[in-house]
Amino acid sequence: MKVKVHDLMSKSVVTARPHQTVATIKKKMSRHKLQNIPVVSPENEPVGVVSASDIVVVDRAGTPISQIMTDKVYTVPAYDDVSVAARIMRNHKIHHVIVTDNKGLIGIISSFDLLKLIEGHGFVMKNQPTPKSKGKGKRAKAELG
Repeated sequence: MKVKVHDLMSKSVVTARPHQTVATIKKKMSRHKLQNIPVVSPENEPVGVVSASDIVVVDRAGTPISQIMTDKVYTVPAYDDVSVAARIMRNHKIHHVIVTDNKGLIGIISSFDLLKLIEGHGFVMKNQPTPKSKGKGKRAKAELG
């Protein structure tokens, strides 16, 4: 069974606009208990991400988040396998990937979503160890055969 990103993603995403201020985003993060918020254009296309650590370094509450947001956005199409999202997170050392459809934000998938998947399916070793023979070498194998 191949699990797709849209099967696991969160569809309800709190977003921000580039013109919003640090004070506004701090309130959103606090209210929704978030560590980062995607920043979207009027067309709902991801243009950045603002994180709690971005906000901590700013001393003026009226600063627009467009000045502090990370403009490198990692996205994954909703129809991709979750392994693609996991690879993006691992390769870029991030915990959230924005899910898109026709360039527009439709969800978000986190490392915790991936952990839920693993937890639900259990773990099976791909290369399980083979049972050891009782003896060693050619003589022991000949005696067994």
